[in-house]
Amino acid sequence: MKIAATYDNGQIFQHFGHTEQFKIYTIERDEVVSGEVVPTNGSGHGALAGFLQAHGVNALICGGIGGGARNALAQAGIEIYGGVQGSADEAVNALIAGRLAFDPTAACAHHEHSDHHHCGEHGCGSHEHGEGHDCHCSNH
Repeated sequence: MKIAATYDNGQIFQHFGHTEQFKIYTIERDEVVSGEVVPTNGSGHGALAGFLQAHGVNALICGGIGGGARNALAQAGIEIYGGVQGSADEAVNALIAGRLAFDPTAACAHHEHSDHHHCGEHGCGSHEHGEGHDCHCSNH
């Protein structure tokens, strides 16, 4: 089994569609036998489902994730554990042990964007607009 986590400096990155790397863990007999940080090479949003599928991933641990990405992952047969924060390594160990706290409804909440980016272009499920905020998990 392989579990991927959106990854940034040891932590779960909070916006699936903008993650620049995943840490992909290989699990055997309920133990992590290896972990590899893999760059996405600029892939984003829906394309990431194919990226994970090509790497043989069975489950994804992430922060916020949009509706379009959820659908693409579901079609790829990848289980989603969203709304997770903190250490990626600890989250994977918690998932293996059956005690990962996650939010099945976690969505990405978009705030004001620059560079003529429109939230609707990538199918995120929840939008909130404000000033001075980055995309993050909205599992309040």
